[in-house]
Formats: sequence, structure tokens, C-alpha cells
Amino acid sequence: MKDGLSTTIIPVTLLTGFLGSGKSTLLTQVLRDPDFCNTAVVINEFGDVGLDDFLVEHSGEQLVEMTAGCLCCTIRGDIRETLMDLYRRRATGDISPFIRLVVETTGLADPAPVIHTLMTDPRLAGRYMLGGVVTCVDAINGETALTQHDESVKQAAVADRIVLTKTDLAPDLNQNADLERLKTLLTDLNPTASLLERNAPTFYSRNLFDTSLYNPTTKTFDVQKWLKAEAFETDMHAAHSHGHGHNHTHDVNRHSTDIRAFSLILDNPISTAVFRFALDVLIANRGADLLRVKGIVNIAETPNTPFVIHGVQHIFHDPIQLDAWPTADHRTKLVFITRGVSEETVAALFQAWHTESQSSPTMTTQK
Repeated sequence: MKDGLSTTIIPVTLLTGFLGSGKSTLLTQVLRDPDFCNTAVVINEFGDVGLDDFLVEHSGEQLVEMTAGCLCCTIRGDIRETLMDLYRRRATGDISPFIRLVVETTGLADPAPVIHTLMTDPRLAGRYMLGGVVTCVDAINGETALTQHDESVKQAAVADRIVLTKTDLAPDLNQNADLERLKTLLTDLNPTASLLERNAPTFYSRNLFDTSLYNPTTKTFDVQKWLKAEAFETDMHAAHSHGHGHNHTHDVNRHSTDIRAFSLILDNPISTAVFRFALDVLIANRGADLLRVKGIVNIAETPNTPFVIHGVQHIFHDPIQLDAWPTADHRTKLVFITRGVSEETVAALFQAWHTESQSSPTMTTQK
């Protein structure tokens, strides 16, 4: 026990998506599943009247609605105090002992500040951990939202799972090019996110929560599933076999050409000092434009026990040192989703400070 609280760490899933994308409908479906009866929910509705209270069917005592404003506007105080209060009530038995938490943001929210809070707030550390980000995209209006609203682009860029909703409202959508074009757009924006269709027969609610680096069931780190480097694997192989940097670009995201997704591979181990310096320079100069960075790093001082890194904009988790490499591939693999930061800029930065270790970065990109 600590401060009268159980030391159980609660995984938090951030549910986001633009206005009208079907977040509340999806959440209602999830909460009807008996497997999720021990789920607590925090709903934030922008405005003085919280309409979502009437849209989400869930037992009232575990439904906490914040009507003071958008999560990204009220920032750290409200969300922190709300989560701490939930944890206290759970520990004292005032509410059921929930084992997971879902935070639904308003459709106008930039998810980054909420992610920052969950990653860095010292009071939440040891009680909650960010389990993953699920983003809803309206299959009918999603392309328009991505074209016209930067918030929609950010929501898709940071997602671990992207759920396509409302495909059932347009019966011909699966037969025409619109849905495939939207899927391609989303895949190129965020190649590491899993793309799910809510109305597909194979859709299961439990798949939404299987996004975390840490698997609480097995108590292990599943780096492969979390990093999803295989999204770049074909291009990685082509680049590596040629022995030099290789750009692979898809001309599909014509709406947000400044958003790029690419990977960076270092064939040889990199020293702690060099890696930290290169990353610090990148964060200091372009931190606001690093929508998401994650990867596994071969540190020269400890080549048999890699480090996992994860960051959003200026904020990075403390690196996690693994006991061993998850596969026989011991190369450093970093996945970047950036806004206005080219793959050439990132590669040049790491190469400039990594010359002494004789490892030229290999790049594969999706633009």
C-alpha cells in the first residue's frame, strides 16, 4: 500500500477521434461486452452541458464527466485530479475495483497534452500507465476531416488502433474507391497503427485494448507488436540490401503533405551519449513537430539488453531496458511520425553524430 492506495497499475486507453466519428457509440458497444464490466470511464464533453452522459450506457458511479472544457484545454489539473479521485475511491471500496480505464476526449481535442499528462505526471506514475490510443475515423466524412482539420490528422497520427466507423451507413462504400482511398490515406499517415472496421464480423472489442508495450497478463514487454516495424519491413529490406539509404514514398496523402511517417535503422550499436545528444537536438529544435516517436535501440554500452523509447512531441517516457532482444535482429529501429520534419533531416542528424561508430542510417518512408 502507498498513501492508502493499492499499488495496482491501471492501464489507460485514450479514445479519440474527430467530431461525429462515433466514439460514444463505440464506447457503448465496448461497455456492453461482459469482458469489460470492470472498466472505468472518464468522459469529457466540451461545453457546459455534458450530452455524452445520456449517450453512454454505463453504471453511473464509475462514469466521471468533466464539463469544464476540453481535456486539452483544461490540461493537467482536471484530468490528474479526476484520475487520482477515481483511484482513491477504488482503493477505499467506494466504487468497484476497475481494472482498466478509458478516457474519451472531445472531438476537438489535440490528444498530445493528455498523453503528456499520462506519461509524465508524478502523481499518476505508479498508479496509471498509458496503455494505448484508439482513434475513431468516420468512413463517410473522415477524408474531409483529415483534409480540413489539423486535429483530425493529429488524432490519427498518434493512434495505436484506428477504428473505421459508419461503414454500415453507406452500403456501397465497400464497393467503391472512397473507403480504400481513406484506408490508404490513414495507412500512409500512420503505418504502424492497426486499421479495424467497427462493423466487420471479425471486430472484437477486446482487440482495442491490446496496444500496450507492457502486457499485464503475461507481465512481459511485447516490443514486436507494439513497435509494428513490419509496416516498413519490405522497404527496410530493400534499403539494407542496397547498402545505402532508400526512400520509399507513396503519393497518396496529398491532403497533409507535411505529415510524414518513416523509419530509421542503425546497423551498428550507438553510444548512449551520441544517441541522447542527437535526440535532444531534434527535440530542442523540432519537438512540437514530433507527433510520435517510438523504437528499440542498441546501446553500445549494453548491446545485449536493448532500450525501448517512446515519445510524443517534447515528452519522452523514461527508456525501458529489456532483459534481452525480442528477435535475432539487433539493429536499432526508430519509427517517426512528424509534421514538417523530413526523413533526410533526421537521418542527417543521427549520421552526423554517429560517424565514429561506422553506422550509416537506413531510411524507409511513407509520406
